[in-house]
Amino acid sequence: MDTAGAPRVLVIGLDPYRVPGPWDPAPAAEAIEEGLAEFAEHGVGVRTCLIGLDGSDDVASAVGQALRAHTWECVTVGGGLRHSDDQAELLEQVVNLIRRLAPGAAIAFNTTPATTYKAAARWIE
Repeated sequence: MDTAGAPRVLVIGLDPYRVPGPWDPAPAAEAIEEGLAEFAEHGVGVRTCLIGLDGSDDVASAVGQALRAHTWECVTVGGGLRHSDDQAELLEQVVNLIRRLAPGAAIAFNTTPATTYKAAARWIE
């Protein structure tokens, strides 16, 4: 979703359907959608860049393309990238891409998908 003239927020996170493991990704995907709906309620444009951990993504390319798509007021990095010691290198890669390709954007961190708008709003309102 993108709202004309509104602040633009990019949300970078993990695609729950492409995270390996014996788990049901549907609740996480639903939570992400619910969290994103709050942006529309506030008239704020948002896009997502959800990456997989299944090896199907060239992370630098996918995140780089998303970061180059617009001038972002804020880039929110999801908790799935931050809450796992196994993802430290991936988190570093994402943060450094943001620094390099969207140097004017604030960087925000949500605690859950439900707090994604709240995290971005700290920097855009």
